[in-house]
Amino acid sequence: MAFTELLEQTGAGGLFQALQALTLLLLSIWMPFLMLAENFSAGHRCWAPLLDNGSEVSTHLTPEALLAVSIPPGLNQEPHQCLRFRQPQCEAATEPCVDGWVSDRSEFTSTIVTEWDLVCAHQGLKPLGQPIFMAGTIAGSIVLGLLSHRLGRKPKLSWCCLQVAVATISTIVAPNFLVYCGLRFLSSVGWSGLLLTSTMLTVEWTTTRMRAVTVTMMACSYGVGQMALGATAFALRDWRPIQLAVSVPFFVIFLISWWLPESARRLIIMGKLDQALQELKKVAKINGHQEAKRTLTIEVLTSNMEEEVAAAKSHHSVLDLFRELTLRWRICSFCFNLSYYGLVLDLQKLGRDIFLLQVFFGAVDFLAQATMAFLLRFFGCRTILASSLAMSGLAILANLQALRMALAVLGKACFAVSLTCLMIYKLELLPTVLRGWAPRDTQQGARGTQCNPLIRMTHQVLPLLPFLAYGILPTVAMTHSHAGPSALIHTTTPCGSVQFHHQGNGDTETLYDSPKDAQPRGRKAGT
Repeated sequence: MAFTELLEQTGAGGLFQALQALTLLLLSIWMPFLMLAENFSAGHRCWAPLLDNGSEVSTHLTPEALLAVSIPPGLNQEPHQCLRFRQPQCEAATEPCVDGWVSDRSEFTSTIVTEWDLVCAHQGLKPLGQPIFMAGTIAGSIVLGLLSHRLGRKPKLSWCCLQVAVATISTIVAPNFLVYCGLRFLSSVGWSGLLLTSTMLTVEWTTTRMRAVTVTMMACSYGVGQMALGATAFALRDWRPIQLAVSVPFFVIFLISWWLPESARRLIIMGKLDQALQELKKVAKINGHQEAKRTLTIEVLTSNMEEEVAAAKSHHSVLDLFRELTLRWRICSFCFNLSYYGLVLDLQKLGRDIFLLQVFFGAVDFLAQATMAFLLRFFGCRTILASSLAMSGLAILANLQALRMALAVLGKACFAVSLTCLMIYKLELLPTVLRGWAPRDTQQGARGTQCNPLIRMTHQVLPLLPFLAYGILPTVAMTHSHAGPSALIHTTTPCGSVQFHHQGNGDTETLYDSPKDAQPRGRKAGT
């Protein structure tokens, strides 16, 4: 925790940390837009003469009656999307949509489904857009995770903002669905880089005692973004203006990201002490600690970070992420993401008003994640993570035949708590030198999201299978998460000094006392 002492000298928790948090919170608010924008698609049905040819409509029948005699019922007694009666109620025989389709324009004027006719024989193409997006996050975590440690967090953040903005706005002029998916892949690569870099910058410029609160605030902003997405889609109702609304904020954030400093912790680890000293003095100036210009020197940096630099120079590789404990987290990430995005990416199954559902789910996310700072004061990450995973799985399993809104909300809230726990847990326990590689392990969850379309497709044949998978897998992940150590915690002794601990299975190891007068001892935690 030697770097924490350096942060204290620059005025940790001052104006700089507030401005950095505000900038990254603005970024986090727009992150859900990229992931969930494809949630909004209109329904469709076959073109039927009695319904859609005004000159032949019988005046004594209501539109509902005409629909009943023209279109057979499908799942949940809704009008079938890809079949119609050959003769209106004269015989039970049906036929495909030989005359085309009619889209429901009561909610959306245009979507990617209507743009490229992703219906019936081609309806399997639409859900494939999501695994392509998640494949981009995996590629981004592999490539950008390594580059963030070698080239720096700040350049990566600025580049990813520009990449996301350009790729997203280019989808507006995509000539076909294949090009659209390719642009979504590029934007997801940048999305992954933004998610990882913003979190790393937050962790590496924040002291341990403020870290959980700051990461929780970023998680809460994700819920705010979901609510904003619902409101934006309700106001625009066309996929092209929605894509434009998504891309513009990333252009703005790209322009204002220049002021963010590079991670001084990473610079010290890389041996760039002069640049690290400049960044620390810059932060101290923003925080109003002018004395740091005199007290912060190369010698101070070297003496404070000697052990950490020595540890970083030891051999590290990707194999360090493939230990037994890390494999447990890979299982947790896979199961969590598969179930979580199984709910949030298929809101149509939960009700008719998708705008209200999106806003409501965002509000649930915000409230659930806001409780994390309170819960962490009494329980460790391990206990909270295991409990929330178990409750989310049981909530989905509680009613398989009809996934009621109350149970879906409870499951969504527990998933939100689990997400925040995973973010805090992983970043607390991993050293700086491995943080650039660790996202590859964390993005194991993206593979879980890639499985979602395949599981949702089985709903046509095995209606219970998706809900069984979404309910059982978090419960399985709970059994693995409970075996890991808890995150880094701090307590205040009766004498007023602060002790930092690393809590494991039934025991707590004191790492060091308050930064002023104590030296690290025992095993170092993630720095």
